[in-house]
Amino acid sequence: MEFANIGYLLLLLLLIPYILWYFFRGKGKEPTMRMSDTFAYQHAPKSWKVRLIHLPMVLRCIVYTLVVIILARPQTYNTWDDKDTEGIDIMLAMDVSASMLTEDVFPNRLEVAKEVASEFINSRPNDNIGLTIFAGEAFTQCPMTLDHTALLNLLHGVRTDLVTSGLMQDGTAIGMGLANSVSRLKDSKAKSKIVILLTDGSNNVGSISPMTAASIAKKFGIRVYTIGLGRETGEDIGAIDYKTLQDIAVSTHGEFYRAQSQAELSKIYQDIDKLEKTKMKVKAYDHLHEAYMPFAWLALILFCFELLLRWIVFRRLP
Repeated sequence: MEFANIGYLLLLLLLIPYILWYFFRGKGKEPTMRMSDTFAYQHAPKSWKVRLIHLPMVLRCIVYTLVVIILARPQTYNTWDDKDTEGIDIMLAMDVSASMLTEDVFPNRLEVAKEVASEFINSRPNDNIGLTIFAGEAFTQCPMTLDHTALLNLLHGVRTDLVTSGLMQDGTAIGMGLANSVSRLKDSKAKSKIVILLTDGSNNVGSISPMTAASIAKKFGIRVYTIGLGRETGEDIGAIDYKTLQDIAVSTHGEFYRAQSQAELSKIYQDIDKLEKTKMKVKAYDHLHEAYMPFAWLALILFCFELLLRWIVFRRLP
């Protein structure tokens, strides 16, 4: 057990002057009402009331001690546990170029990609996961974190009009998106490091080529899973560079996938989830528990008991 506010325990020192005052308060005082001497009865048997005359004071001290302990917030941990954890750091690299607004999947490619990625994040509560978004440029929307609530909020906040509203340069900088993700993973000490790169086009802008970014990923032991999303029909849909995506995956010992529907994309993420299950044992504490309630109940019971004793058993003349 430990105390969150251990400084409150210093209040227990106040019991010392209280106890001294209790036992010495009557010394040297003149009685207000004189009575005949009871010296002759000093060896008479003592009643139980006399023997318990100091019990209310003792109870008062115990209640005070319990209240101080409650203020100090006692907390307990369970014993050390061996736990399995994935030991995996993951960066999601998501294309947000204008072509991702194509409605060949409902409501559009970007919204489908966000929804399926959210399901993937929820399925891996023990992993550090981050998010990179890219179009004609790339930036980190969320660094790797175990706070998946914050990550999901940032993912859902990725707007479908980032390019059309001029907030990002249009284009598909696959190399820049991958390089940004690699920069977040390169110093990771995790047993496994992966990038899941999703795009619906081919690299047509950016200062880093996809294969250059892939070679950097390989150098740092980062596997890249590439996904080409969308149906290749219609004049307004850019061709997906399947060869480059496949070369990236092969060179980094990852996998290449093609998805033409939300169901297919969900299946791909499920496959990746199954592939990336590197278990390792770690020592970890369970969650801490606030342990003040037993002290609170005991203090309440003893306080009520002390009141009853004073009102019923040890009543005094006014």
